[in-house]
Formats: sequence, structure tokens, C-alpha cells
Amino acid sequence: MSSAASQAYARTAQRIASPRDIEAQALLKAARQLQDVMTNWDQTDAGFVEALMFNRKLWSIFVTDALRDENPEQISIRQNIANIGIFVMTQSAALQLKPEVERLQTLIDINRNIAAGLSGRAT
Repeated sequence: MSSAASQAYARTAQRIASPRDIEAQALLKAARQLQDVMTNWDQTDAGFVEALMFNRKLWSIFVTDALRDENPEQISIRQNIANIGIFVMTQSAALQLKPEVERLQTLIDINRNIAAGLSGRAT
């Protein structure tokens, strides 16, 4: 596919994708980045900090949105999102201080499971 065609497709997809689809895709992107770090752990640490920062920023957005009074979701759902987000951001910060490959899997699983729920797929 040509570059112009792929860009046009991406613009169209963004216009017709629901907010849940966009959130799911962002979570899957973060999971892929973390998985790449985990897969290539012994080869290089390139991308490790970037993957963790992307994940933390993404979850920061989710937590901020969950805490907004204007958020139409039920308070219990918003609290669950905030709690998961705080856990993810805390774990990401801890991993930056003390990198452990085994702990990455938890973050990957959370992102994939939430993405599946947003997409209406069971995991």
C-alpha cells in the first residue's frame, strides 16, 4: 500500500472508530511495545524507558478522565479504572527504578485484557 493510501486509510479509520476502539488500540500498542521489550530483554534495553513512559502516559489519561465529574460512566466503573491506572503507573515507575522482565508481563496482560473488554471480546 502506498504511503498516501495508508495515510488516507488511517484518517478514515480515525473518523469512524469509536472512542472505545481508539482506547483499545492504544492499549494494544502499549502492550506490543512492552512485549517487544520483554522479548528482546537480553539484547538491548533500547525502547524500555520509552515503552514504560508511553504506558504511564496512556494510563494517566485514563485516570484523569475517570476522575472527571463530567465522565458519564458509573462511579464504580470510574473507581475501578482509576485503581487499575494507579497500579499500572506505580508498577511502571517501579520498573524504571528496578527493571525486572518478569514484572512486565503483568502490565502487558492488563493492557490486553482491558483492550479486549473495550472491544467486546472475551480473553
